[in-house]
Amino acid sequence: MAFASSSTESHVLPHIAIFPFMAKGHTIPLIQLVHHLRRRRLATVTFFTTHANAAFVREGLSGADDTAVVELAFPAGVAAIPPGVESAEGLTSMASLAAFARAASLLQPQLEASLAAMEPPASLLVADAFLYWTNAPAATLGVPRVSFLGISAFAQVMRELRVSHDPVPALQHADVDGDGNPATFTVPEFPHIKLTLEDLMAPFGDPSSAASMMELHGKLAKAIEESHGLIVNTFQGLEKPYMEFWNSHYRPTAWAVGPLCLSQPASSSPGAAGARPSWMEWLDEKAAAGRGVLYVAFGTLAAIPEVQLKEVADGLERAEVDFIWAVRPENVHLGAGFEERTKGRGLVVREWVDQLGILRHQSVRGFLSHCGWNSVLESVAAAVPLAAWPMQADQPFNAAFVADELKIAVRVHTSDRTMRGPVTSEEISRVVRELMLGEAGTEAAKNVAELSVLAMESVLERGSSWKAMEEMIGELCAPNSMHAKLDASKEESRDV
Repeated sequence: MAFASSSTESHVLPHIAIFPFMAKGHTIPLIQLVHHLRRRRLATVTFFTTHANAAFVREGLSGADDTAVVELAFPAGVAAIPPGVESAEGLTSMASLAAFARAASLLQPQLEASLAAMEPPASLLVADAFLYWTNAPAATLGVPRVSFLGISAFAQVMRELRVSHDPVPALQHADVDGDGNPATFTVPEFPHIKLTLEDLMAPFGDPSSAASMMELHGKLAKAIEESHGLIVNTFQGLEKPYMEFWNSHYRPTAWAVGPLCLSQPASSSPGAAGARPSWMEWLDEKAAAGRGVLYVAFGTLAAIPEVQLKEVADGLERAEVDFIWAVRPENVHLGAGFEERTKGRGLVVREWVDQLGILRHQSVRGFLSHCGWNSVLESVAAAVPLAAWPMQADQPFNAAFVADELKIAVRVHTSDRTMRGPVTSEEISRVVRELMLGEAGTEAAKNVAELSVLAMESVLERGSSWKAMEEMIGELCAPNSMHAKLDASKEESRDV
């Protein structure tokens, strides 16, 4: 099996192995990392995935064709994992996510054998923190491991401070205020930040999955702490205070190397191959007519009930703005006559779309989003303000960050102010009109445009993210440095 380019370059550059967690939102930024490494000729790359995910990976790696893709056989017959499911998009609950992460650990012998066979030998393993078990095979082979956790530095720091301060018991017994607003926790290290119980508990999913998810989060934290570094998909102009706080108070060293989406060639975005899709032609028509468009998408993991999606549809119809909506799942019913009544003004797309390509389109002026971190970064890179509707995981942290601190978003509020509460069509309509036509949307557009410039500057030559990537590779892949330290450590262990 060939693991790397046979060119002279492969014998000079570091050889980096990359292994994402099996979910599109985790895989895409690491595909983008490959493009970054290859475009700048920083390393040769071997990319690990499983059989069912390989086609998506190979499509995304178009343009970096010298990248070796190694397919591992995902274990079959694992309890709580539906037959044939090799990606988190096929799961039904957050509890299943923890079981899926455990099932992935059965790939360890295959990964270790493949790492051992890499030629030239692996200089570095970049592995998703959800693959917490990859520390062991990397250590066995003397390969430094860097963790990748595709969340913001803000969310990562808030998660650590939640453990330090443990405000949850006090918030659980606190009363709402006279307006029905939940009690808040003021973060001592960042007094301008106020978080609710919902914000703090969302990473653990619904109450039935909290125990298994808390156990998984403990494994992630340990895997990160025992790594040689942490890659963060962000940039200093966006999150400098939180990157500095992490590197002053926690380990390992974190490097801000993003936004990685700016390294992805448009033609190689997963799902973007082939002729110009009809939905991009529809956006072209809107641009020619001088019409601003709202993009609507809620990620690949959130399972939104059909009744809630019908409220979204009704809200979009009430708002009377042009919109393009990437709907998931494909067979969901959005209400009788909705698509017919909004034809011309709205477009529902029931296939995988090139989200970054849509956001970069000149007609798109707003994004109704679940506030996944990839979506936030793509919005910032494209200078598109957000309507923030967080649903789970790190999304409440992201929503608070973009709305309250960066002021590039308008918040969507559920009826009962909980993460699992319903959002009415009236609320959707209000937020959409405020984002697209109101003063708050105008301010958000101005602020995100300024951040977009900083994002581009960070990835240009000698920009902060450019330099961070070079520093990380120089520190961890330099001959006679990290590997020498690892070898010395092994010798000391033998002597003892």
